[in-house]
Amino acid sequence: METSKLITYILFIPGFFVLIKGASLLVDGASSLARKFRISDLVIGLTIVSMGTSSPELAVNILSSIRGQDDIAISNVLGSNIANILLILGISAIIKELTVRESTVWKEIPFSLLGSLVVMVMANDVFFDSTQRNQLSHNDGIIILFFFTIFLYYIFSIAKKGEIFEEEVPKKELSLWMSIIYVVVGLVMLVLGGDWVVNGAVEIAKFVGLSEAFIGLTIVAVGTSLPELAATGVAAYKGNSDIAVGNVVGSNIFNVFFILGVSATLSPLRFTEENNIDVLVSVLSSLILFFLLFLGKRHTIQRIQGIVLLSFYIAYIGFRAYIGIR
Repeated sequence: METSKLITYILFIPGFFVLIKGASLLVDGASSLARKFRISDLVIGLTIVSMGTSSPELAVNILSSIRGQDDIAISNVLGSNIANILLILGISAIIKELTVRESTVWKEIPFSLLGSLVVMVMANDVFFDSTQRNQLSHNDGIIILFFFTIFLYYIFSIAKKGEIFEEEVPKKELSLWMSIIYVVVGLVMLVLGGDWVVNGAVEIAKFVGLSEAFIGLTIVAVGTSLPELAATGVAAYKGNSDIAVGNVVGSNIFNVFFILGVSATLSPLRFTEENNIDVLVSVLSSLILFFLLFLGKRHTIQRIQGIVLLSFYIAYIGFRAYIGIR
């Protein structure tokens, strides 16, 4: 085995830790800087902190889209969204049943579903013009980012009314220069970790004989979702259901409307039949979550329903592995 490939394999797993630590440093530094400029904790929590947990996905996607590795870019977002609902909420509900707020049921979850539907429609150009190829174009990316601005407006409007709990803002007091160092080092770690993860995913896909899409959908997607898994699991254990569910649904919306929007704006993303399977499962995941909230205890994800979500995830990954190997 070539030395360069061996190093790529070795750096793959550490890449996730570098990504996550980089995100943490970036959030700490940026939050400290924002506070020095007298920006409110509410604004910091709804922007810097909430987006910070999704920055690993953003780093991986930007690098993948720039390099033309569309399968990893698209599968990372769709895989993270599927894992967030079926895996992370499933595990969290098994730990402790989750009560969901009315606004999350009727507004945020449908908005998350809308995100998957928008991607499905925009990416399948052949349905509207047989001479086109399926892709998310630059224009599609800009339109998707426009949806994100609408969501931000909604979040700020309900936050000001006190209808949601804002993300917990780090209270670490840093000097101006130390804050800048945290931001710079965090960004460098995000780029470095993202590079290791993307390179490792490509090489592992080649070595194992599975598609880059499948590796992006599973290992990369779950790895970059570790911050959400940790935040949601801890929140569920402490009984903070609003934070647990809100973190997952908000992350899904951010993944589609911001990360995928930015990725497509930077470079058009080719959409394959495998990606269509994934976006369909992403739609079904949101629908399953929505309907489960009306079965049994109203607006509650009970332990048995958590087992159902987790079972769907295991079955889906098994199916994707099967079609990836054939």
